[in-house]
Amino acid sequence: QVQLVESGGGLVQAGGSLRLSCAASGSIFSIKSMGWYRQAPGKQREQVAVISSGGVSTTYSDSVKGRFTISRANAKKTVYLQMNSLKPEDTGVYYCNWGQPPFASWGQGTQVTVSS
Repeated sequence: QVQLVESGGGLVQAGGSLRLSCAASGSIFSIKSMGWYRQAPGKQREQVAVISSGGVSTTYSDSVKGRFTISRANAKKTVYLQMNSLKPEDTGVYYCNWGQPPFASWGQGTQVTVSS
């Protein structure tokens, strides 16, 4: 069973940066597209970025385009999310998972809090 473990969150001022990491177990990581998702308080979980299995293709939600960068290291079974120019509305719990359903079991996520 695949396990996904997110890390790297924290408290940052608006305009700051954070780099999130997601380590995956199992043998299928390198053939799966990967995504970062976030859930703000009182809102549904939304997809913010996706990267193809080989890392060549990426897509971003309009709300993070130009500020966030998704990348991956298949040899390390790890996907990253570099977040720059953070805004208070980026606050939430960030999760990684496959790029499309059916999803693996969700990890615990990592909390990102951006203060104004």
